[in-house]
Amino acid sequence: MRKYHFLYMGLGIAMLCAGVLASLALGSRMIPLQEVVRTLFGDGGDGLATAVVLERIPRTVFGILAGASLGVSGALMQAITRNPIADPSILGINTGAALFVVFGMSFLQMSTLQSYIWMALLGAFVTAIFVYSVGSIGAGGMTPIKLALAGAATSAALSSIVSALLLPRVEVMNAFRFWQVGSIGGATWSAVTTVLPFLFVGLFIALIISPQLDLMSLGEELAKGLGVHPGIVRVLGTLSAVTLCGAVTAVAGPIGFVGLMIPHVLKILFGPQLKWVVPMSMVYGGAILLFADVIGRMLGSPSELESGIVTAFLGAPVLIYVAARAKGGLSRHGV
Repeated sequence: MRKYHFLYMGLGIAMLCAGVLASLALGSRMIPLQEVVRTLFGDGGDGLATAVVLERIPRTVFGILAGASLGVSGALMQAITRNPIADPSILGINTGAALFVVFGMSFLQMSTLQSYIWMALLGAFVTAIFVYSVGSIGAGGMTPIKLALAGAATSAALSSIVSALLLPRVEVMNAFRFWQVGSIGGATWSAVTTVLPFLFVGLFIALIISPQLDLMSLGEELAKGLGVHPGIVRVLGTLSAVTLCGAVTAVAGPIGFVGLMIPHVLKILFGPQLKWVVPMSMVYGGAILLFADVIGRMLGSPSELESGIVTAFLGAPVLIYVAARAKGGLSRHGV
């Protein structure tokens, strides 16, 4: 199996490299690959082609970071909640982050990316705590089905509040439009450098705690016997997952389904161990979001189709597949 693991690692890296080249070369203006390579190595010949490639680089870099962060966030949420359909968008965390940003724009006159990030993180944490609390009410405590239902209901309610805040405020709606479906098209070097520390901390924590989460999947008593502190691991995992999706949402808006489909695909390829799934979620997540962005540019040319719409089309079949498997598992247990 380890032989195949390295094969799939190579495949993911190749996909990521192909996604980078496609992101730099394809769009409303097509740039030959040789011009892209020459520009990357500081030897650009065509001045216009060089300018286009240089303008696309921050978008490509942020696409890699955002896809990696969303993929890891989904993997952590699924492991911590033991919910196979846990995802920042399905649990309403993206919508909560967006709501707090809209609130800051509407009532606190916020207009800088730094303020958006802090508001998005606050909204993401508040929503995560609320959804988990609601999903834990009743007999049996928190269950995957109750958590998913709580997330869906919370997301719908928060979306209504966002609409209610935006409709009477045209200037806020214009500033917030790019967030409605999610897109990496507005990324700049300033946005990348501002959000990078948050993403670095979140990804670093995820890599550190993934072995402990693997041990917890064997049972909490066994994990405690092996020196794991489940409470601390859950807190750190939640902190990492919410920070990652909140920071990405502050820049790109609520891009959904990346955190759902990437971990499930990787579990098929690498097995359930997070020590493989988490780092490869960075690679495959970045690649998938870059390809989604390129597909959106090609389908919407000369304008573009937001990458959040493309990821929804790609992720919907995965959600249906996971839901069908979960239903089959419940049926076998007489539920």
